[in-house]
Amino acid sequence: MQYIGITHDGAAWVAALADTRVHPLAPVQDFWADAAGWQVKSLALTAGGASLNRADVIEVPLVPPTARVICVGLNYRAHAAEGSFSVPEYPTLFGRWTASLSVGNVPAPVPAGEAGLDWEGEVAAYVGQRVESADEATAAEAVFGYSTFNDLTARRAQKLTAQWTLGKNGDFSGPLGPLVSRDEAGDLREGLHVRTRVNGTEVQNGNTRDMIFSVPAIIALISQTMTLHPGDVIATGTPEGVGYVRTPPWLLQPGDTVEVEIDTLGTLTTPVGGPSLRARA
Repeated sequence: MQYIGITHDGAAWVAALADTRVHPLAPVQDFWADAAGWQVKSLALTAGGASLNRADVIEVPLVPPTARVICVGLNYRAHAAEGSFSVPEYPTLFGRWTASLSVGNVPAPVPAGEAGLDWEGEVAAYVGQRVESADEATAAEAVFGYSTFNDLTARRAQKLTAQWTLGKNGDFSGPLGPLVSRDEAGDLREGLHVRTRVNGTEVQNGNTRDMIFSVPAIIALISQTMTLHPGDVIATGTPEGVGYVRTPPWLLQPGDTVEVEIDTLGTLTTPVGGPSLRARA
């Protein structure tokens, strides 16, 4: 099953997606309070319940405002190598605020003072149940599903200090695609291709088999320190091919279009705009 966030009855709702039809399920907080239950109900609703045309709805992130978005840096061996980093002993974790999240086809602005934005095509994993001090087997069962994600990065801001927070939280810099349930998405350890294109030119072509730390290992580690809750998101890292390491560097400019395509998860498209678009934030 696939899910998107929509504006419905004046609030953010989670809806089941079936081809071009959208079936509203519940307000975002209510959905994540019983994600497994709503997955069962959505099967019946998409078979005959009331629906809307996807083209007629306003899409929004289906992540609750209380969620933690935890990103993993340098989690693909080839990406660590292209940046001259050694393979880390533990996952390099940093946070995004939910306010930075967006959805497909929403323009991402290049902040003033930046030479451009860098692309980072990724798989995002969604936590579906409370996880505390879990082992990897328990952590694996806590994953509700996955989506495409683009960790658009303001490199100048990222490199101002040793902490990456500023460069990773630009307005509308975290677009998410539709959430695909775990049973439909498949096992990342068996390998999903992660491809990124800029204006039609392929710039990243990786595979989740190259991940240094698996999703269950990441969730289990995090859960030893902080309890994870339904709706929390783990951005699992990007493969090699980012723009800042190229000679000369290649960064996204206003007017560019970047696409992230991942096996079973679909294609996420993001146009790039100028600083004036930040007025929407």
